[in-house]
Amino acid sequence: MSAEDLEKYETEMELKLYREYRDVVGLFKFVIETERRFYLTNDYEMQVHSVQGEVFFEVSMADAWVWDMYRPARFVKQVRVLTFKDVNIEELNKSDLELPGG
Repeated sequence: MSAEDLEKYETEMELKLYREYRDVVGLFKFVIETERRFYLTNDYEMQVHSVQGEVFFEVSMADAWVWDMYRPARFVKQVRVLTFKDVNIEELNKSDLELPGG
């Protein structure tokens, strides 16, 4: 497989992933972004832990969708993320998901 073939494959996978995201985003209430992944979920719990002066975050989600083009199944029943990096949680505004003029 050439580098060009690999790039074409990855581009097609990203487009497929974006289309899937567009189809499912309306089903979810929250977007959760970590340094490694992007999730959609309706239910989450976040805890901040401090151990010996180090702070880390634990985020648990139920029935989530994960943005990862290499996963064969992007819907996951339970997700638990531990990270020392920032966690961004946004509540989706349903009006933001509507197409103009629609």
